[in-house]
Amino acid sequence: MRLKVFHERCTGCRTCEIFCSWANLQELNPRKAAIRIRASFPVPGRYSVVVCDQCGACIDLCPAGALERRGEVVVLDRAKCTNCGACREGCPSGAVFAHPDLPSPLKCELCGECARVCAAGALILEGEVGAGVRVCG
Repeated sequence: MRLKVFHERCTGCRTCEIFCSWANLQELNPRKAAIRIRASFPVPGRYSVVVCDQCGACIDLCPAGALERRGEVVVLDRAKCTNCGACREGCPSGAVFAHPDLPSPLKCELCGECARVCAAGALILEGEVGAGVRVCG
């Protein structure tokens, strides 16, 4: 599976952040999401989506071996994670996030919840069903 991002379609509603935090941590807290929406100031109405593209650069950076590739997805084993920050510091897209309340980083593992709730079509999950299939409710 792959998450396609269309930055130009993002309206900045941040619904993806809220549903991501709920799907993964059962909290409605956008600061605890594995996706971020950033406003492109000073340009009003322009947003960029920051989310893991599953490149795998973080895997070799982790001294605890807490990250591994499963198919196309890079997965974090929270039991092995020491929260050293190497994955966050070395992520080329800046898509591994930390929250002071959590014992391990936040990293997208392609649950697809963000794409399911994105009314603007800025996030599209492509998977086994065929390229370009949008996950929707």
